[in-house]
Amino acid sequence: MAAGYLNILRARHAARLLTGTLVGRLPNGTAHIAIVLFTRAEGGSYTLAGALAAAYGLATAVGQPLLGRAVDLYGQPRVQFPAAVVSALGMSLLAFTGLSSLPLAYLAVIVAGVATPPLEGGLRALWPSVLKGEGQVHRAYAMDAVAQEIMFTVGPLLVTVLVSLWSPAAALLVINAIGVLGALSVVLSEPSRTWRSAPREAHWLGALRSPGLLALLGTFFFVGLALGSITVAGVAYADDHGRESVYGWLMAALGLGALIGGLAYGARQWAGVPERRLRYIVGLLALGYLPLTLTPSVPVMTALAALAGVFLAPAIACSFIVVDRHAPRGTVTEAFSWLVTTFGVGAAAGTAVAGPAVELGSTAWSFAVAGAGGVAALVVLLSTGRVLAAPSRTPAVVTGSENDRNGAVEPGFSSGHKA
Repeated sequence: MAAGYLNILRARHAARLLTGTLVGRLPNGTAHIAIVLFTRAEGGSYTLAGALAAAYGLATAVGQPLLGRAVDLYGQPRVQFPAAVVSALGMSLLAFTGLSSLPLAYLAVIVAGVATPPLEGGLRALWPSVLKGEGQVHRAYAMDAVAQEIMFTVGPLLVTVLVSLWSPAAALLVINAIGVLGALSVVLSEPSRTWRSAPREAHWLGALRSPGLLALLGTFFFVGLALGSITVAGVAYADDHGRESVYGWLMAALGLGALIGGLAYGARQWAGVPERRLRYIVGLLALGYLPLTLTPSVPVMTALAALAGVFLAPAIACSFIVVDRHAPRGTVTEAFSWLVTTFGVGAAAGTAVAGPAVELGSTAWSFAVAGAGGVAALVVLLSTGRVLAAPSRTPAVVTGSENDRNGAVEPGFSSGHKA
C-alpha cells in the first residue's frame, strides 16, 4: 500500500499538485468551522452561525460548476488563481467588519463562496496526464481522498489553535492567505498551465445532461447534509461540556476515521462495478452516523466520531470513479465541480437545519440530522440503481488524458479494478 502511494508521489509534478491542491482547498475545507466559531465569538446565535455557514455553502454550490465550466473552456491558470484571491478578500471582509452589519456579513461569505476555485475538480482532471496507466490513476483517486482527510483532520485543529492563540478573525485571515499560496503553486505548475479539456458537445446543461451523474449528485447532497449538520452539532456538544477544544477533537476524530478508512480502501484491488460498491459503502456510512445521537461522554463521543468517519473517504474515492464513468466528454472539471457543489448545498442545508434543531430541541436532535442524511443518501442510491448501471459513455483505459494534445482519449476506467 505505502509503496503504491510512494510511486505516485515520485511521478513528476504529482506531489506538488496534490500538496498545492490540499493547501489551496484549506479555506473551503475549514470555512464552515471558522464561520461558526467566528459568529459565536462575535455574540451571534447558533441559528445565525448556521445561516452564515449555509450562505457560504450555497454560494460555493453556485460558483463551483460555473468556475469548473470556465476551467474546461479557458484553462486552469486564468480561472483558479484570480478566483482564490477574490474568495480570500471576501473572507477578509468578514473578519474585519464582523457582525456589525449583517447584510455586509452575508455579502462577504457569499463572495468568498462563489469565488472558491474548483481546485478539487481540477486535480482530478490533471491526474491522467501526470500518471501512467489506469492502475496508478485509480490509486491516485484513493490517495486523493485519503489526503483530503488529512486536511480535514489537521484543518479543524489548525483553526482552533489559531483561535486560541489569536482570535477567530485571525484564523479566517491566516487560513485564506495560506489557501491563495496553495492555488498559486498549482497554477504555476507545468501540467496546470498546459492542460486543455477534450472537445465538448455544445449543450446548455453541460455535465448535467447525464442521468447517472444526477443520481450521484442527489446521493452526495445528503452526505453533505450529514457532514454540515455535524459542524453545528459538534459546537453544541462542546458547549454542553464547557470546553471549546472538544469541538476540534471531534472534528479531528471524524477526519482521522476517514483517513484510516481511506488507507484501508486504497490498499486492495476491488472487483465489480463501482456503482454497486458505492451502495454498500454509503450504507455503512449511514450506520456510522446513527450512534452520534446518543451524545455520550467526551471520550466515547470522540471514538464514535472516528467510527462515523471510517467510510467517508472510501465513499468519496469510489464516487470519483463513478463521476468519471458518467460525465459527458469534455466536461470532466465541471462534473467533478458539480460533485463539490452537491456537498456545498447539502452542507449548507445541514448547518441551516442543525442550528434550529439545537435551539428548539437538543444537541442529540442536531446529530439526528446527520443520521437522517446518511439514510437518505442510501435511499437515493438504491432507487436510482438502474440509471447508475448505464454509464453515459464507454469508459476507456487511461492511455492519455484530456490534456494530451497528441490525440488522447478522455480519462475513464473499466470496471473490475480498484477505485
